[in-house]
Amino acid sequence: MNILSEVLNNKCLVIPFILWFIIQTYKVIVDLVKNRRLNVKRIMGAGGMPSSHSAIVTSLATIIGKEQGIDSPIFALAVIFAFVVMYDAAGVRRAAGKQASLLNKIIETPGLTGLQVSGRLVEVLGHTPFQVFVGALIGIIVGLIF
Repeated sequence: MNILSEVLNNKCLVIPFILWFIIQTYKVIVDLVKNRRLNVKRIMGAGGMPSSHSAIVTSLATIIGKEQGIDSPIFALAVIFAFVVMYDAAGVRRAAGKQASLLNKIIETPGLTGLQVSGRLVEVLGHTPFQVFVGALIGIIVGLIF
């Protein structure tokens, strides 16, 4: 069997990747409808509803649980990995996004600072807990179906 065929038959790789692509494409479409302009960069962007990070890691953990058993060490690893990613999405990255928003406001306030900045900091980095929950739920459902 050739390498490409083996990779394409790997459910643990293909399903989460397709799910990520679908969710990110959905975000591009929502952004297009909302802002009336196409932002292709959004396909690789972080943040927004639902969390594709959460969907990816929970679909992966679910598939591994189905394939290897929920008592397997690899399932335990996948679940712990999923919790770390989801915690980061709703905690650390969300806080960094809030800080970026505040810094952008400070820099843009005339006369407050003498700083010259070439561009704005990215503010949409993380997720609300609800966005993480919805992404995780989608990931589990997709993992169970496929």
